[in-house]
Amino acid sequence: MPLAFRLGRRAVRTLALVLACATPAQAQNAKVYTPGQLTPAQAKAREIFKELVEINTSVTTGNVTNGAVAMAKRFREAGIPDSDIFVGGPRPDKHNVVARIRGKHPADRKPVLLLAHIDVVEALKADWSPEFDPFTFTEKDGYYYARGIADDKAMASIFVANLFRMKAEGYQPDRDIIVALTADEESGPANGVDWLVTNHPELVDAGIVINEGGGGVLRDGKPLFQGIQLAQKITMNFTLRATNRGGHSSVPRKDNAITSLADALSKVGRHEFPVQLNDVTREFFSKTAALEPPEMGRAMKALVANPADPKAAAIIAADDRYSSMLRTTCVATMLNGGHATNALPQLAEANINCRVYPTENAEQVRAALERVVSDTAVKVLIKTQRPSTPPSKLSPEIMEPVTRLTKELFGNVPIIPTMSTGANDSRFFLARGVPSYGVSGIFSDPRVDARAHGRDERIRMQSYYEGQEFLYRLTQLLASNPPAVP
Repeated sequence: MPLAFRLGRRAVRTLALVLACATPAQAQNAKVYTPGQLTPAQAKAREIFKELVEINTSVTTGNVTNGAVAMAKRFREAGIPDSDIFVGGPRPDKHNVVARIRGKHPADRKPVLLLAHIDVVEALKADWSPEFDPFTFTEKDGYYYARGIADDKAMASIFVANLFRMKAEGYQPDRDIIVALTADEESGPANGVDWLVTNHPELVDAGIVINEGGGGVLRDGKPLFQGIQLAQKITMNFTLRATNRGGHSSVPRKDNAITSLADALSKVGRHEFPVQLNDVTREFFSKTAALEPPEMGRAMKALVANPADPKAAAIIAADDRYSSMLRTTCVATMLNGGHATNALPQLAEANINCRVYPTENAEQVRAALERVVSDTAVKVLIKTQRPSTPPSKLSPEIMEPVTRLTKELFGNVPIIPTMSTGANDSRFFLARGVPSYGVSGIFSDPRVDARAHGRDERIRMQSYYEGQEFLYRLTQLLASNPPAVP
């Protein structure tokens, strides 16, 4: 079977050198961040970060255009002319903003595109701890808290702030640099990247894309590895629908739409799809095995050797960080049923959100769910589906600068390819053959910091500013022509 991503000989040598570094070490460079002593560039980033997270850009109750307009103003303040700033979108409340720094030799190579979404999932203050408001930028114990603080306004604010720094330093790249801050990545109705590539492809016509989806992993406060996202699962939604002729609740019957739906949901909740591996996840588990405790490491190696090994799969699946990387997953996320308190329900429905391995399609998953439910009273319907996208190729253009900067900033830690269990807007570029990578230099501990979409979302302050420096240097290396890393 051909590799999902093909490696040239130079890339193979690069990756081999990077992945050979299986034991993390202390960072070797001068300290990037000192608490309470922000540099001017860091202070500007914090100022922009605070402004952006305090604009409610929730998918349904917020307004993304307000965030786009605010960032357009920032681009103008940085010195980018109006002719290189675009604000627009498919709806008045769903605008995107795109800005460009012109390169000295734009004809030589297509631009570097820095991509971040500025929409966020809904958040209610009542659901958060009393000391936090999801739309108030809060600093506590070395962390910043707010909705979108990690997903994805950290990278968005960093990209904006780094343009300020570039303009202030008089830096002009060889190839153009584009920053696109977009709407409705969080499954909203008017996806900004889709709209841009369809209606204004000239604005985002890039040679390489840097996006969310990767990032570093901390363990005991120290860098463990830097992840670079090459692939992602596919988001799909299915409807479980139970119907019934209904009647008066004083005369109940055995057949009941809500009861049938509840039984079906219990079956779906207990079901596990078969274990799958692809080239990216096989590489991920092979290399992560060296960083894990012995039992987990042995299980990862065993699973790579034999994906049908149930004992190895069970050990890995016991860790939430790795469980969803093993297989397609489906989970109930919304319910609706009944029409009156004193009537037998005529309709009961549930939304099933699935994160599907790239090798599967919607009809295959629908058929699997139908077999699991095994009830003619409950229909399984495809609600939304997305096509799969190929993984990015692992090339020296991205691996060599990421390797160099990771070593400079975080020490001798490995770079490990990953498949995101979620999905992001890189898919629109991957579908067009544009290499797109999730990498940020923002490190977090997934055991305590995995709070995106949830309660008390946060980001470590030190990690934010280290990510700012990493992305600043990475952008300049990618924008040099010829590449700065030989």
